[in-house]
Amino acid sequence: MTKARIKSFEDLDVYRKLRELHLEISNLSLSFPRFELHELGSQIRRSLNSIAANIAEGWNNKHINIYLEGINRAQAELQETKHHLYVACQKRYLSEEAYKTYLERYSECGRMLRGLAQSLQKWKTAGKRL
Repeated sequence: MTKARIKSFEDLDVYRKLRELHLEISNLSLSFPRFELHELGSQIRRSLNSIAANIAEGWNNKHINIYLEGINRAQAELQETKHHLYVACQKRYLSEEAYKTYLERYSECGRMLRGLAQSLQKWKTAGKRL
């Protein structure tokens, strides 16, 4: 079986998963109490957006280091999002079950991002260009 060639960041499984999570949790955050829409709600929506946006931003850059930096920023935003989800759960805006499910899905994406970074590092070490 041959792997399909990745022609765009949109072809990356991790990007698609993160985009799906973004839409789900963004909609969920709109159900937070009114006073939280511009506090926790806004913060979680910004961190959600930044994860996938950093992957897109680094795509097609001629310098692997810049793409690796984007993946590193995506990882940091992913951790921030996990924090916001924890707070939402503690404030009872999110059930414990939903929190655990989202946490596992984000952890999977984190592993995928690490794998992408490792692959890019191998390309860099081999002297290849994107």
